[in-house]
This record gives sequence, structure tokens and C-alpha cells, in this order.
Amino acid sequence: MTETVRIYRQGADIIPPHPGSDWTRFVCISDTHSHTFHIPAGDVLLHAGDLSSWGSLSQLIVTVEWLKSLDHPVKIMVAGNHDLCLDEMWAQPIYGLPPEEVQQARTYVRSQTAAGLHYIEHGSFRFMLSSGRQWKVYGSPAAPLYALGSFQYETPDEARVIYNRIPNDTDILMTHTPPFMTLDRTRKGKHAGCHVLSNKLAELRNCRLHVFGHIHECAGAQINTHDPFRLVDRASVNAAMAVTKKAIVVDLLN
Repeated sequence: MTETVRIYRQGADIIPPHPGSDWTRFVCISDTHSHTFHIPAGDVLLHAGDLSSWGSLSQLIVTVEWLKSLDHPVKIMVAGNHDLCLDEMWAQPIYGLPPEEVQQARTYVRSQTAAGLHYIEHGSFRFMLSSGRQWKVYGSPAAPLYALGSFQYETPDEARVIYNRIPNDTDILMTHTPPFMTLDRTRKGKHAGCHVLSNKLAELRNCRLHVFGHIHECAGAQINTHDPFRLVDRASVNAAMAVTKKAIVVDLLN
């Protein structure tokens, strides 16, 4: 906890009532893989990818319809390496998904704004809450190559092209992959996060919250206060629910 950031883990901490109009409550989830869970209330729900189990449209629909049913005024999602039907690459004949399924899936996730659910893919989304606070979110589904999957890159140069697109005035960053050495340790002890993303985060002086997933066994949260040149305290959240089955709540002072 700091004066501007408070973190609560569902099931481990007692989540207090909303702290009031001077704060925004973000509820962070990821890697739900077509399963549904009890999710705490909040102002903004952030889903950091792997919406589906194995990438089919039918599996994606299960998650999207569940997210639509939740009461959070603003809900934002990005894809992950399991969400094959959202990656245009998978419409190519060598990958095997019917092109019409990919097109239908991409149209479907972009048509949920009436339910307060917004899909972003290598882009920004700006919104204002009833408190008058405006937030700018940037979302990317990308992750380093790991087996066969969607939205993956192989080289540092490819990663730089992806992450150099993040605007420096981003308040909230959503990526599927963790950055290197931040809540990214696999069960084999390897740090599987992205070096290039970690370097980019060092440039994002105003980023208040970074939400990701992908490494199921390292779910958790921390506040990065070690940088003496930081302008704000940033919360880093590995929100993967595949193991914990629990969301992480972050309150940020407006």
C-alpha cells in the first residue's frame, strides 16, 4: 500500500467498501479460459487476455457473454495467445481456422460497447467515470513465442515494433505477457517475461497500473516504488485466474 495505491487479493484480503469518489477501483482478471468466476464489484474491469480455452469462437462467446453480464460500468479486454479466432493470421490456410470464423469473432468482440465492454488490440481507449476522472488505457495481446498460439512475436525487433506504439501518456497498460522479472517466474524457475516490454515500461513515467497474465503460477501484485526517478507509484498485476480462481482489486487515487 502507498498513499496513492491500494491492492487487495480476492480470497486472501478483506476487500473494503469502495473508498469514494476520489478513488477509482480497478478489478483485474486474466487467463479465464472460458471459465466464469465470482468477480468483486468495481468501477473498471480489466481482462488481460486468454479469454478462451483453445481459441474457438464458441469458447470466446462464453467469456464475452459472462463479461457483459457483470455490473462494472467500464469493462475492457485484450486477447492472448490462446485466442486464435481473434488473430487474423489464423485465417490463413496454413493455420487452419475458417476465415469467416476469424472475421466473425473480430466483429463480435468489437460490437459489445452497448454493454460497456470494450476490446482493444494494439491501441488506446480513453474513458471518463462518473467521478469526472478520465483514464487512458493502452492494450496489446502480444506475447513472446511459446508453442503454437496467437499474437506472438519471435525477435526483439518484432517486440520493439509492437511496444514502441504505446503512448507515453498511458495511465493504464494492459498486455498479455508480463515484463521481464516482474511476476513472470514459471514453475521451472525461468523468468518468461519480455525484456523489450520491461525497457518500454521504464519510459512510461505516468503509467499507474500495468495488468497482464500469461504465467499462471506467478499470479499476484506488487507496487513498483524502487525507481527513484518515478513520477507515480505503479501497480503491477499478474491477474491470471487459471490457478488462483481469484481477482485482484487495485484502488488508485484519482
